[in-house]
This record gives sequence, C-alpha cells and structure tokens, in this order.
Amino acid sequence: MPAIEATASDPLNDFIEAHPRLFVVTGAGISTDSGIPDYRDGQGSWKRSPPMTLQTFMSGVPARARYWARGMIGWRHFASVQPNVAHRALASLEHDGRIELLLTQNVDGLHEAAGSLNVVDLHGRLDRVRCMQCGDITTREDMQRRLQEANPGWMDLQASIAPDGDADLDGVDFSAFEIPPCAVCGGILKPDVVFFGENVPRARVETAWSHLARADAMLVVGSSLMVYSGYRFVLEALRRGLPIASVNLGVTRADALLTLKLERSCAEALAPYVRRRTTPAA
Repeated sequence: MPAIEATASDPLNDFIEAHPRLFVVTGAGISTDSGIPDYRDGQGSWKRSPPMTLQTFMSGVPARARYWARGMIGWRHFASVQPNVAHRALASLEHDGRIELLLTQNVDGLHEAAGSLNVVDLHGRLDRVRCMQCGDITTREDMQRRLQEANPGWMDLQASIAPDGDADLDGVDFSAFEIPPCAVCGGILKPDVVFFGENVPRARVETAWSHLARADAMLVVGSSLMVYSGYRFVLEALRRGLPIASVNLGVTRADALLTLKLERSCAEALAPYVRRRTTPAA
C-alpha cells in the first residue's frame, strides 16, 4: 500500500495510518471551499431558515413555485462548482485502498466528480429530478431548460447563493412562475433529494450498515452531525467500539463520543492526502 505523504506528527495522519478501512461521513463543511454555503454556524445553529420540508413542497403550487424559482436562479452557480482539495484527498485515499465507504450527506455530487467510486449519496443528488407520481427520472439540466423556457425574464434576477442549489429571492411574487409537469404523466416534479420530513431510501441505509460492519474506524469530515440521518451511523460505530475522528470547524453533536477532534478546515486538514495521479472517474 503506498505511503501517505503527510506530516508524521499530524494526529489525523496517525489515525488514518492506524485504521486502513475507514468509514467516511461527509457533510456541508467539505464543500464550502467549492463555493457552496453551509447551513450551520460554529455552534451548530441554523444560519438561515431550515430547508423546505416535503410536506410544505407537496402542500400546493405556491410552495413549489417558490422552490423552483429560487432553484432556477441558484442552479447557475451550483451547476458550475468543482471539487476542492478535500474531495480530491478522499478520492486519493479510496484509490489507495484506505476507505471502506464514503457516505455523504451532501447532494452536490462533488465526491464522484473528484473521482471517488464507492459513494453512498445518503440524501440523493440534486442533478436528478424525480416525478412524484410515476417515478420517472430526468436530469436537472433538462429541468433547468424547461424552467427557463416557461419563465423568460426570471434569469435576469440577481440573488445571493444559498445551500443546495438554492438562491435568496426576497420580496418576489412567485404567483406567475410556471412549473413544468412531468413529461411522462403530468405529475409533480421534485429534485431527487431527501427533503426534511422524508425518509432516506432503505437500500442506501442498508448498504451503509453493511460497509460499517467491515470498517475499523470512522472519519467524519465537515459535518456537525445535527441531522439524525447521519448521526445514527456515529452511534452505531460507537456501539461497535470503533474509534471516531472528526474534522470540522465548530461543535458537533458527537463531540463527547469522539476519539479525535480536529477543528480545522477540511481542505487544510486533508490537503496532504491528495495524490497527483488522482483523476476523475470516467
């Protein structure tokens, strides 16, 4: 197994060297250096209003118009983001055989873009759109084209970028915004991501459990673990007696459970693990 090029005195390096089968959990903090804002501050509190729930999205056209209008503006930025050094470092570690599974709570697809192969997108992918009636899957790029064709002029609006491909549009009347229906059945279209109030698909969870059973340690990168869907894997790792390391700026829900905690940016902490031969997956 190739030696890791990192400082010998680095406690993260010691942790990784001692545990060759890492179960890695990532959160929004790993993608901030790619230009995607995160949700929480250093104390784990919301920086902004919590994301839309499934119940609100399905409650009626006004809620969906607001969501898709903001998403249409935000997608301009989100679609162009690139993996940063932290994503590439984890891809390098996987290619060197040191990662059992990478479980990400993010929906940006940047781990795959960086070259990671064994990834479970716990909360789905924002670059896919699913019909809530027939289940048909289309690309977010196709949805963006249809949104723009149905709403000429909206792309001239300026807004600040928000997490998960969203944008802050304040004081805007969304009542005239047109939402394209499913091209197959005319049903309601929703990003293929897990909203608050929606269950994570069982197959993803079971895949994660099976890999956790084969891991010898857990590494949490850029997550406060405030959302239970990710935190439960930490609880299971603890139950199994696995050591747990965290790289995150600020508090995490699991602080009292950690073997090692590094309050450093993800990019700074993981930069030594990037290998030049790492290339994006075909």
